Amino acid sequence: MNDRTENLLLALPGLALLVLAYFLPIGQMLVLSISGATGLTLEHFARFLADPFYLNILWRTVRLSLVITVICALLGFPYAYIMARVGPKLRMWMVIAVILPLMTSVVVRTFGWMVLLSRNGLVSQWARDLSWGERNFQIMHSETAIVIGMVQVLLPFMALSILGVITRIDTRLEEASRTMGASFLGTLRTVVLPLSMPGIVAGALLVFTLSASSFITPSLMGGARIQVLAGLVYKSVTQTLEWPFAAAQAVILFVGVLLVLIPYVRVSTPRHG
Repeated sequence: MNDRTENLLLALPGLALLVLAYFLPIGQMLVLSISGATGLTLEHFARFLADPFYLNILWRTVRLSLVITVICALLGFPYAYIMARVGPKLRMWMVIAVILPLMTSVVVRTFGWMVLLSRNGLVSQWARDLSWGERNFQIMHSETAIVIGMVQVLLPFMALSILGVITRIDTRLEEASRTMGASFLGTLRTVVLPLSMPGIVAGALLVFTLSASSFITPSLMGGARIQVLAGLVYKSVTQTLEWPFAAAQAVILFVGVLLVLIPYVRVSTPRHG
């Protein structure tokens, strides 16, 4: 038995699990999305793409995912840089501060934000006290609330992705840049940031895909008025019981995520072999 056969046998259980847990459900979803009363049809996709209501929800999902990704990158990069450059003890506590929220249920964290951002919440009261809002001012049930909740949930994925890259950057490169007369911010912009791009791209991919497919936090923070595509799929499955239409919406979301993967693969693939 050669090495290739041994490797194949070792990978076989994982491949079988991947087929059963991923490819088989995806295939069934694709078949269901083109199933109609008279056979195969594209009416479910045509219904979605021809209705401005569904297109607005799709655009809101993409737009909010992009905003969340950008904010996570702006917050995650400096935090990851500080983690990579401080002492081991402080770094350990900073990593714990990032990982600790992941040990708490997303639902629990979302309910915490709902309490803070509600009409009688602490944030809304501060805004009214500072004359930043009207008497009935609240951030809940708005796109801003969705962004705040999702950034808190997904920021660890961005920060940890960037941290893994920055820790491998030789600090002597920064010292050389400072020696040549560059300022601290100039060194970050011309040395650290370009070398950190693989981590930023990987973190952005994680944040965008998780944000686009998220259901719990957008549904609770946005309410029934501010819907996203994942929530619309859930509604079609559980309330209207339109499973083929829900499958078509899921396929559209799946294709949108794949379109994000294409530039990621091109950026992350090393050139010239």
